Parts: sequence; C-alpha cells; structure tokens
Amino acid sequence: MNFNQTHFVTSAAKLKDCPEDSIAEVAFAGRSNAGKSSAINSLTGQTRLARISKTPGRTQLINFFNVQEGKYLVDLPGYGYAKVPLVVKDKWQHELEKYLRNREALVGLILLSDVRHPLKDFDRMMIDWAVQSELRLHLLLTKADKLKRGAAQNAFLRVEKELAEYSGVTVQLFSSLKQTGVETARKTLSDWLCSNEPAA
Repeated sequence: MNFNQTHFVTSAAKLKDCPEDSIAEVAFAGRSNAGKSSAINSLTGQTRLARISKTPGRTQLINFFNVQEGKYLVDLPGYGYAKVPLVVKDKWQHELEKYLRNREALVGLILLSDVRHPLKDFDRMMIDWAVQSELRLHLLLTKADKLKRGAAQNAFLRVEKELAEYSGVTVQLFSSLKQTGVETARKTLSDWLCSNEPAA
C-alpha cells in the first residue's frame, strides 16, 4: 500500500461528522506529546500532513487522512495534560470514547507511548479496552532515538514481556526522527487496512 499519497480529508468534532465512505480505519491514540503527529508524518512520508505543535494536546478534533479509497488513518485527540478548559477536555474525551466504541470501520488501534516512560495508566487503559473489544492494537514505543540502542532494546523487551499475556497486542520500537521502525509499522497498517475488504 502506498502511503505517500495520503491526504487530509476532514476533522470531526462528533461521531456523526466522520466520513461515511470509510471501509477501514486505523486510529492513532496516545498521551499528549507521545509523538502521534510526527508518526503519521513519518509513515506517510510527508512532513506537514499532521500538524505538529509544541503545545501538547493541540489535536482536539478527530482528524481523518485518506490513504486510498475508503481507507483512512485517524488522528485521535491526545490524552493527558492538554492546556484546554476542563469542560472542553471532558467533551472531546466523551466524543473520543463514542468513536472508539461505535465506529464500525475501525479495524485497529495504533497506541503511541514514549519509550522512556512506557505503559502509563492511559496506555494500560487503552490496551485493556482494545483487548476487551477484540480490537487489534499495535504499540509504538516512540522517541527511541532518545535512548542508547541497548537501553531502548531493554525497554522494548520489558514491555513485550508485560504484554505477552494479551492476544492481538503487538509492540515495536519507533523513531520519527531516525525513521526507525517505519517499514514495520507500515506493514501492520497495510495488513489491517486490507483486512476489511469484502471477499471477491
């Protein structure tokens, strides 16, 4: 699958505003500043597709990027310490949960977690939810370039061991800066996005 033609389509504040032509979607979730926008840019070979902001939690809408007809990458609002009023934060977290529970085209979840502080409460909550919902989850341990190779590998092995009991959950190291793990992640995305195709 060629991700280089991926383009922005729309932002949705509510589930009803999501694209209607979607056959398969892979959603990207993570704490604010986990590197979601950078990862989407790396995976699509583009530098400005997803907006990168120094302010965590800038992405407050559900953003849809079309890979090819009927297939989307979805950038979900970041969880955590976004500098927005609590009432706004509660509203978009409610919409986010509605999207995750009710979106039929959703075929998998890419969860991003900083390799230096992996498996925070939010990450564990998302993993538990995905397992209970029988939704595939692939964990990207981001910012792998911030650690020496041995330390990054040790962090990966620790997380892999901890997640071994969960079925349908996989993990890899990832660095947008160094392009580490980009091809592996693209393969996962391709497999998932093609899994919802109707039988010929």
